[in-house]
Amino acid sequence: MHMSGQAHPVHVVGAGPGGLATAAALQRRGIRTVVLEKSPSVGASWRSHYDRLRLHTTRRWSALPGLPIPRSYGRWVARDDLVRYLEAYADHHRIELAAGVEVDRIDRDGGGDGDGGGANGDGDGATWTLHANGGRKLSAAAVVVATGYNHTARLPEWPGRQSFTGELLHASRYRNATPYAGQDVLVVGVGNTGAEIAVDLVEGGAARVRLAVRTPPHIVRRSTLGWPAQANGVLCRRLPTGMVDAMAARMARLALPDLEPYGLPRPEAGLYTRAREGAIPVQDVGLIKAIRKRRVEVVAAVESFDAGKVTLADGASLTPDVVIAATGYTRGLTPLVGHLGVLDATGRPLAHGARTHPDAPGLFFTGYTNPLSGMLRELSRDADRIARAIARRAT
Repeated sequence: MHMSGQAHPVHVVGAGPGGLATAAALQRRGIRTVVLEKSPSVGASWRSHYDRLRLHTTRRWSALPGLPIPRSYGRWVARDDLVRYLEAYADHHRIELAAGVEVDRIDRDGGGDGDGGGANGDGDGATWTLHANGGRKLSAAAVVVATGYNHTARLPEWPGRQSFTGELLHASRYRNATPYAGQDVLVVGVGNTGAEIAVDLVEGGAARVRLAVRTPPHIVRRSTLGWPAQANGVLCRRLPTGMVDAMAARMARLALPDLEPYGLPRPEAGLYTRAREGAIPVQDVGLIKAIRKRRVEVVAAVESFDAGKVTLADGASLTPDVVIAATGYTRGLTPLVGHLGVLDATGRPLAHGARTHPDAPGLFFTGYTNPLSGMLRELSRDADRIARAIARRAT
């Protein structure tokens, strides 16, 4: 499988869907590729998601290149089935996996000529050094960083947070509702995770569930008459933002009840405008019904903590037993590549997919956007583009 003259493998950092898809695409082109994964196995972040998680993208549009997801997994694939699929994908493509290898820094070798031509000017040298646990230094002709969009849990520095006498946990530590039966729970954040955890808690017997909302989200039906919301996302990608915003607002008024009487007004900014800022719409998996039945109570954003008390933005105070912070993640790329000048002010890559930063030829990133058309679909498309770009460099 070695491409002639390839002295060093391409290293892919991360054995999630993006890393596996890219490795498979590279191997199809005869480029030796090693996937480095800090965990013992593939799909580590998916294994740790909450139990009821299902993909919000259809089975057909969530499959990685070269292997369909089995029909028996249903249209909306469950967490455990996706993990099984990723394991099967790695086996099917005979992906070379180095498990237990954690890369903490990537450095550019002095030999790189920076012109985007051969691997370091002569087509077969190492351009990059990866520093890994155990003092290892790995040389690579090219590197694909695929450590995942949801890498490092983000917990806001709320005033008084440390003094809270109840239980405070990030949503990444939530598995199911069993430990919270009979308890008063405040979920903070109304992205897809917060919405789904709130519904899970209601169904799992929590005594009271409140949902703290700073900015009202766009809510969409997961599918309407069999047509998945993801299909709208795919169709809208090339349309003007204002047109999509207007269409989405019209559709929402027709298809969704007004939740303003329950404390959740319709958003002011348009759906596509918000999506381009990184706020993906919430797919309804029972939240609307739970709010209308007042089983999930919408409250204002959290401002501060004081012992057992939580103060909200509207001045109200609550005394929940548990606060679950569905407050998102950071990409966690700064320690890895922050010194290379390839990240923007928010810590996201300046160049993504097949494009590389002019100061870092041969360093690729995949999986750091959150598109309306579905992350797994875009990872798959990126994989082939990145493989083509690396093959061009290696010739």
